[in-house]
Amino acid sequence: MFFNNTNRYREDGLLLLRIGLGLMLLYHGTPKIFGGIETWTKLGAATNFVGIGFAPAFFGFMAAIAEFGGGVLLILGFLVRPACAFLVINMTVAAALKFGTGAGLAGASQAIELGIVFLSLILIGPGKYSVDEKLAAPKSR
Repeated sequence: MFFNNTNRYREDGLLLLRIGLGLMLLYHGTPKIFGGIETWTKLGAATNFVGIGFAPAFFGFMAAIAEFGGGVLLILGFLVRPACAFLVINMTVAAALKFGTGAGLAGASQAIELGIVFLSLILIGPGKYSVDEKLAAPKSR
């Protein structure tokens, strides 16, 4: 009976997805953003696995911003598509790191799965319970 009319819960599901992922991104991103240059340099070294061997502190800081800031933006439903684009890049580098260090698919699977979710959110959008939706131009009837 519950599954007969689940489409009415679509927007609630998108909100739950955004808030749940956003909170987890904040959990993982907080120590990275506040870790300082040493943390950023270590984090940015992962770009070596995608052929970028310069400015590891910069790229580590950008990854931390994408994770922490992306969490905030997902929770708010603001700039969701651009935030998810940066998170897809983060997950691509994370998967490359896992493959590059020999962890294989088992090690890279979480980053790949999250990358798929973020890519899907780019296509689906944030839903009606979002700042993005409130700022969007009124829909013609």
